[in-house]
Amino acid sequence: MKRHQALAALLRREWRYLTGLARTLLRVRTISPTSPRLVCDDLEAAVDRWRSRPAIRFEGASLTYGEMDALANRFAHWALTQGLKPGDVVAVFLPNRLDYLPLWYGLTKVGVVAALINNQLTGEPLAHCLKVSGAAHCVVDGSTAPAFDAVAEAGSEHPMSLWTFGAPDGAAADLAAATRDLSEARPDRRLRSTLRARGVALLIYTSGTTGLPKAAKVTHVRAGLYMRGFAGATGARPSDRIYVTLPLYHATGGLCAMGAALLNGASVSLRAGFSASHFWNDVVAERATMFVYIGELCRYLVNQPPRPGERTHRLRLAFGNGLGGDIWAHLEERFAVPRILEFYGSTEGNVSLFNFDGKRGALGRVAPYLRALFKVELVRFDPEIQAPDRGPDGFCIRAAPGEVGECLGVIASGARTEYAGYVNRADSEKKVLKDAFRPGDSWFLTGDLMTRDREGYFYFVDRVGDTFRWKGENVSTTEVAAALLAVPGVKEAIVYGVAVPHQDGRAGMAALVVDEPFDLAGLRNRLETALPPYAQPLFLRLTAGLVTTGTFKPRKLELISEGFDPTAASDRLFFHDRVQGFIPLTSAIYDHILAGDQRL
Repeated sequence: MKRHQALAALLRREWRYLTGLARTLLRVRTISPTSPRLVCDDLEAAVDRWRSRPAIRFEGASLTYGEMDALANRFAHWALTQGLKPGDVVAVFLPNRLDYLPLWYGLTKVGVVAALINNQLTGEPLAHCLKVSGAAHCVVDGSTAPAFDAVAEAGSEHPMSLWTFGAPDGAAADLAAATRDLSEARPDRRLRSTLRARGVALLIYTSGTTGLPKAAKVTHVRAGLYMRGFAGATGARPSDRIYVTLPLYHATGGLCAMGAALLNGASVSLRAGFSASHFWNDVVAERATMFVYIGELCRYLVNQPPRPGERTHRLRLAFGNGLGGDIWAHLEERFAVPRILEFYGSTEGNVSLFNFDGKRGALGRVAPYLRALFKVELVRFDPEIQAPDRGPDGFCIRAAPGEVGECLGVIASGARTEYAGYVNRADSEKKVLKDAFRPGDSWFLTGDLMTRDREGYFYFVDRVGDTFRWKGENVSTTEVAAALLAVPGVKEAIVYGVAVPHQDGRAGMAALVVDEPFDLAGLRNRLETALPPYAQPLFLRLTAGLVTTGTFKPRKLELISEGFDPTAASDRLFFHDRVQGFIPLTSAIYDHILAGDQRL
């Protein structure tokens, strides 16, 4: 009897896996890099089918599919009035808002690229993102205009026209006023007739492994794969309402969630940002049937006290990435979410994995009998040289089941295997591994260490290089160190991530060698203007000197192993309190953090 039950469970699992995979592949099967069909064509087709249905709700306002398209058309005609041509770029420096998707959707109708810039950025990272975009125009609102103005006042080599939603200030022009009387008819499709799906639709910024944010080129093919893929993977229906609190400048919220809803006739309940205390009330009030997550979002929910709506909702699915196995159990058991769809992917990468059958803790699966169809490999990684290990024959060594390895995706000409890279060619080339398994082959380096079991399930282990993930964002240690070294009195700085109990990712910690006129209050003020909140170090270590290797590289392992334990370190440690700034990290504060009741 037990053998038959085990066999039945195995067959049910394989059926869920194969049906989910088939549903996804059916939606993306016609995507081709050489096709003239662009991502805006997919959205226009959805509008034509569901014109009168609700598309997006935001803070009491809403758009039907038809109204969303009409607004997008006005933005397209605005681009034409500005003389913008296919391939030109408009920077979108905005928080979540009702017209965010219609703005970039409209621009793609005339072949204009939208650079989606993180609305939390300030200072040098913001200036860098604007510069590398090559944009001649930037769109802001009242919340982001001050950060743009500060960058402009500091001096820019590439001045751009500034447009704002709401009352214009200074040199900014009112975009809403400029588009109010423009045509709501679709622009002539011949304006984009020469474009193909391998052309760039969006620029989405990613921290990468070093340095300032990198502008990843999201082609129409890739945007279509995101949107169509999740339209299939989630199985969304016109009756579904998808609750979105993630930022629309990221692919997970801005493409995956939007595609799941808008290519299926469903609606999006959009919020300006995530609130753990209001989440369940919103889900119930909006009658949401799905929500999109990153792992940190779910951990915040778990750390909240019980709330009335957390089990009385209508949810049938949560989908997203970065969900740890411990939080997974809470999502299913405490919050009564019937089904979880975990996936793995990156903005610039060509590796996508889905966990269709809900195995806790797994990123996704490539069944052994489908490995020839999905070219994803794990190879042994050499931590000394920070690169894949190679055998005596010069080729990479595949990691055995259960062995940690870096994940690679084959680069080829198909829609699922193309690699568009970054705006900066040198950055793009760094992510390509050549001659991995045979002469002349090319593979994308994900920078993620994983394991794979014998059934084909992948499990995340850690990031390669000098990037750690905190608050759902990739943090570049190089960028943070540069900000610290710009503070008066900081002579040397090492930045690294440390594990914190009850938290996803790693919190930022910095070891500093300082001299006069260094002071902690000045440090905090400088960091608040130079770095977004998630990149500001949570812990500081003031030390007399830093230990380096024979090649003068800082030795981080000892620092990471000691972490932020005040009893393990001989140096002075400080904690970045939200209200008080940097305060001494006492044993009492340390114990509170370990217990999970210290707000981070």
